[in-house]
Amino acid sequence: MSPRSPRTVPPEFDTRHFRNALSQFATGVTVITTRLANGSFLGLTASSFNSVSLDPPLVLWSLAQGASSLPVFTGNSHYVINVLAAGQADMAERFARRVENRFDGVDFALSHTGLPILNGAAAWFECHNRSRYPEGDHVIFVGEVERCDLQPQPALVFHGGRFVETAGK
Repeated sequence: MSPRSPRTVPPEFDTRHFRNALSQFATGVTVITTRLANGSFLGLTASSFNSVSLDPPLVLWSLAQGASSLPVFTGNSHYVINVLAAGQADMAERFARRVENRFDGVDFALSHTGLPILNGAAAWFECHNRSRYPEGDHVIFVGEVERCDLQPQPALVFHGGRFVETAGK
């Protein structure tokens, strides 16, 4: 018999207060890229990225249930998580906006599976789309890392509702 979790009580705060509290946790900034059925590319900015396991190598990120890109990321076998470096705030903002082609003028190389790896990224992870877990208003994606690389440099982080660059060495 499995232990039962106690039920939670309703929160004593509103969504804005919760969001403000979360903004005090600095997170890295990523751009997740994949390919559409027509061969064009799709990318979006995400700060919900974490390591899960070293063996096997697993990472996670999440996407809102209402995101128009959810069916693409749910159905595709692979995606690349690009960890942005300091100085790439414009890139983060570009991939967060509704732009007709977010890749116009963006320098990138193609991964082993033909997906965009953004030039200048501090690190990237090419992932097999291993599993997905709907939770609340988001879907958690777990990716099994097949390839990765890094260019150690100061990072771009999101804190207090804005992009901030970490200091160099």
